[in-house]
Amino acid sequence: MSARATVLLHPDFRVGEIDRRLFASFVEHLGRAVYTGIYEPGHETADEHGFRRDVADLTRELGVSMVRYPGGNFVSNYVWEDAVGPVEDRLPFIDLAWRTIEPNTVGTDEFLQWAEREGIEPMMAVNLGTRGVAAAAALVEYCNGEAGSRWADLRIANGREKPYGVKLWCLGNEMDGPWQIGHKDADEYGKLAAEAGKAMRLVDQSIELVVCGSSSMMMDTFGSWEQTVLEHTWDVVDHVSMHAYYEELDGDRASFLGSGTAMDRFIRRVEASADAVAARRRSEKVVTISFDEWNVWYLQSRFPGEKNLPLQRDAPRIIEDVYSALDAVVVGDLLVTLLNHADRVPVACLAQLVNVIAPIMTEPGGPAWRQPTFHPFATTARLARGTALDLRVSGPSLTTVAHGDVPVVTAAATLDGSDVAVFLVNRSAEPVEVELSHPGVTLALGRGVQVTADHEPAVEGPEHAAALAERHVSEVDGPASATGSTVVTLAPESWTALPGTLTRT
Repeated sequence: MSARATVLLHPDFRVGEIDRRLFASFVEHLGRAVYTGIYEPGHETADEHGFRRDVADLTRELGVSMVRYPGGNFVSNYVWEDAVGPVEDRLPFIDLAWRTIEPNTVGTDEFLQWAEREGIEPMMAVNLGTRGVAAAAALVEYCNGEAGSRWADLRIANGREKPYGVKLWCLGNEMDGPWQIGHKDADEYGKLAAEAGKAMRLVDQSIELVVCGSSSMMMDTFGSWEQTVLEHTWDVVDHVSMHAYYEELDGDRASFLGSGTAMDRFIRRVEASADAVAARRRSEKVVTISFDEWNVWYLQSRFPGEKNLPLQRDAPRIIEDVYSALDAVVVGDLLVTLLNHADRVPVACLAQLVNVIAPIMTEPGGPAWRQPTFHPFATTARLARGTALDLRVSGPSLTTVAHGDVPVVTAAATLDGSDVAVFLVNRSAEPVEVELSHPGVTLALGRGVQVTADHEPAVEGPEHAAALAERHVSEVDGPASATGSTVVTLAPESWTALPGTLTRT
């Protein structure tokens, strides 16, 4: 007999509205994310600006609403002024983060105009590693200023009359990390971020600011970092950042499948840290979370570390993880967690978009294709609309080494008018029967998408990715319309998304 779980679902129980920026991504000057990723003049699909049309089409299919740029670790020794103006006048430099010669061919204008053409909102980061207040304020002026000031007039001279109107800005990147160029302690960074943010807002009062939170829940300074930094920046910032990556270590499949529980705990602890600062300050302000880096990344088992990278040029292949269907199930589960925190997580960036730990891969001069992780993200971005519902899940637990006991079944649901989408994950190796309890409400679920985990190692290339999708990504029919209760059977180690309607009886 299959294990059983119950999910209580009702339209009156709500988490919060879903911000479309929850389905954001990230393009850093790292490896082949930019060059031969989004940008490759001479490619058969390249547009008149040199950007790959095949990648742009897949980005639209993926449902990406916003892209963070230009880093990432890269931003902490980046001089943005060197990458604007005539391309032939720009000088290459050594990016100290990833030990790569950066040609500066793509810079602020090229990226922002690409985003504009593709209908993507930009999220910009400023360098608070090797630079500071003046350069940050100048970049806001360059992007958003009206004619008649130094940096806005430079933008106009470079061919862009209309301000870009960039709304969301990161105050540096991972400044808690010793690996970061210009790493600072919490007190030092908090003071700098407060002053930079103040200056940036004096240029454009409409912007939103993200202050650096912890690079990981495992950092020694986690918790204390958030509280110290927010004490300094409370009156200036809107969001605090979170970064987290997950991987299967030493064959511990159960812990990997339970990664969503680790993400949930991380979010709750950052919320608690921010709310503690609000309480001490007797403030009604709510600082929300920008989860601006998250994904499956085999950081410990596949990546040699930045210090071990040779100095390279010409867009080297760095961190090009090849994903399995198991990875896709975990990505789907992480999306469930993000939906369940829609009230406090308005922004989340799948890191990254192309080639670097990415759902989209390319070959220089060749094709672009979807990795298995593409499918749960694209489906969730398409179906999750309106309001995230507050579900109550009860059922069996799975014992893991890394996280203790975790729920076998996780679930999220969204409601937009009468349109509903239900997302269900089975983390166990056996089928699970899930009763969706919806008293006084009629639920009709239609045809959706299911991803089932595999057990074979991932193999690089479009042919293997297509074969994996054919075997492990499928359409699945929801049960017939019912009032009060609906039963769905979940395949072992699977992620399922079912659209439908929810109406009161």
